Amino acid sequence: MVSSSSAIVSGTCLWRPTQAQIDNAEVTKFASFVQAKTQFDWGQDFQSLWQWSVDHMPEFWNLLWDWHGIIGDKGGRVLEGAEKMPGAKFFPDARINFAENLLADADEQLAITAYGEDGRVTRLTRAELKQQVLALAGWLQDHGVTAGDRVAAYTPNSVEAVITMLATASLGAVFSSCSPDFGLQGVCDRFGQIEPKILVGCDGYHYAGKAIDRMDVLAALAQKLPTVDTVLVIGYLSAQPNCSRLPNAMLFDQAVANATAIMQFRRMPFNAPLYILYSSGTTGAPKCIVHGIGGTLIQHIKEHRLHTNVKAGDRLFYFTTCGWMMWNWLVSGLASKAHILLYEGNPAYPGPDRLWRLAEGEKISIFGTSAKYLDSIKTSGFVPANNVDLSSLRSILSTGSPLSSDGFAFVYESIKPDVQLCSISGGTDIVSCFVLGCPVQPVLAGQIQTRGLAMKTDVLDDDGNSITDRQGELCCTAPFPSMPVKFWNDPTGSAYKAAYFEHFPNIWRHGDWATLTPSGGTIIHGRSDATLNPGGVRIGTAEIYRQVEAFDEVIEALVIGQSWQDDVRIILFVRLAEGQRLDDALQQRIKTSIRHGATPRHVPAVIIAVPDIPRTRSGKITELAVRDIVHQRPIKNTEALANAEALEFFKVLPELAD
Repeated sequence: MVSSSSAIVSGTCLWRPTQAQIDNAEVTKFASFVQAKTQFDWGQDFQSLWQWSVDHMPEFWNLLWDWHGIIGDKGGRVLEGAEKMPGAKFFPDARINFAENLLADADEQLAITAYGEDGRVTRLTRAELKQQVLALAGWLQDHGVTAGDRVAAYTPNSVEAVITMLATASLGAVFSSCSPDFGLQGVCDRFGQIEPKILVGCDGYHYAGKAIDRMDVLAALAQKLPTVDTVLVIGYLSAQPNCSRLPNAMLFDQAVANATAIMQFRRMPFNAPLYILYSSGTTGAPKCIVHGIGGTLIQHIKEHRLHTNVKAGDRLFYFTTCGWMMWNWLVSGLASKAHILLYEGNPAYPGPDRLWRLAEGEKISIFGTSAKYLDSIKTSGFVPANNVDLSSLRSILSTGSPLSSDGFAFVYESIKPDVQLCSISGGTDIVSCFVLGCPVQPVLAGQIQTRGLAMKTDVLDDDGNSITDRQGELCCTAPFPSMPVKFWNDPTGSAYKAAYFEHFPNIWRHGDWATLTPSGGTIIHGRSDATLNPGGVRIGTAEIYRQVEAFDEVIEALVIGQSWQDDVRIILFVRLAEGQRLDDALQQRIKTSIRHGATPRHVPAVIIAVPDIPRTRSGKITELAVRDIVHQRPIKNTEALANAEALEFFKVLPELAD
């Protein structure tokens, strides 16, 4: 148990696997398979296995395919154009189907349990899920959907969303989704670019105890998508929603019940499109990022089984919506025969215990969430360790933003002392992770445990040199299977190359400011495009957040650099807890904490209390939008924000006038 009497020092060991846990880990089984095939002995040293995997990358992916038993025709070649970034192709001769792999062994074991905020619970076995998927695939096929066509889903996080995705993938078609909290313009900005043939939408959803109707938005959306000839309606609020304003509308349940199921899955090239995901769009129209079938599948299998230690029958949960890539990541757990759990609604309704009661009742093995959610639990005062039985819980995953050392300490102090805490980082760009957990290594406060196997992830200085124990750009210097296939409507690939390969030629620059530790771990300091540069020295924003958010008076914070008198000064915005006031004493305490916990360069020149902090729909604070407003630059896409109204306050701040 971690003491709460003082701040936890970054690098403090908080958890260590037992020898029995190491011996029984999936990665240990895989390493034994590798040794039998290659004579490479990892000696139960994960970093040795990581080094072997990047030195023998094609062999690693080839062996992972065989060890897992991926269904499909592998072909003779593993990697074509290994020297090209972008341009390399994994398994160029292979033909597979994503849904076929996720629906293998369709027995009576539970596949999905879906909870709604309103109390509904839906359960499907693997056999039931496969039956409904094949039926909906038959309906889609009857309505003209074929390989390469797009099916767009405007849906809650429900079993219907999973069925739609798998049915689309069964035909070799391309799936794209947005959550129903997106307004009309936001969803049009996304689906309008990809020209879907079928629109699947809901009549509404529940949030914070309210039923929110979406039929007006769905009708307007159908009108703005000229390529859509049929709308499939999920009756989430009502079993019989009024669909009279929709073209060729049919209810989802009726389509599944009355369709003739397809008889077989359509196998496609390994690098054929599977998903279209979207960048946040806070600096312009969202980028449409196309991910391939095979790259998504094999990368997720690796991350689930080898890094997250997912085993058949494990209960895998991630709090997400259909508008965040963690939904895609979660659903892939079916390929490892996990029982996945969905939750739709406000995670704090009617109280902060909601998801922890779910974890207790469903005996969740792996609980995924965001750093912001963990911070909100800490702020709420609810202590899961004292109120719920989490004896089945082995791992907690956290992503979305860097998790501070104090955040690590909170998990071990207030949630579960013997849990493996896996901070992970990657993103929509790769629909996976560059750095993530490791079940056979210790957990150190403030650090992500390891780099992903066969991901040649490195931290580079401005000259492109590899560095350790210093901050630099998080990069990947060799190809990996889950690189995007392309951007939609980018025929020359120029936008794709500009996004990741302009800074360092032939090297993926991810846009995170990071430190690689001597143990092979990683510390993420925030987005490199949001780094601060006072006096010409680059510093990450995460160090400031770690200090500020330890204050009980502060609910959340946002920090930017403001151009000022031929230099940059740091501006800190804080949203205070109810009844708190940003007086001189609190400001001085905050500055002192930052000075001692980070460096004098991190100390803000100005601290300003604001009523709210703008964030994206996946819960990430949006430093760039605030920075643009402060510098009187236009915000190009406020529809990408969950609370765009929060920006109004930043437009009239006399403290920021030059």
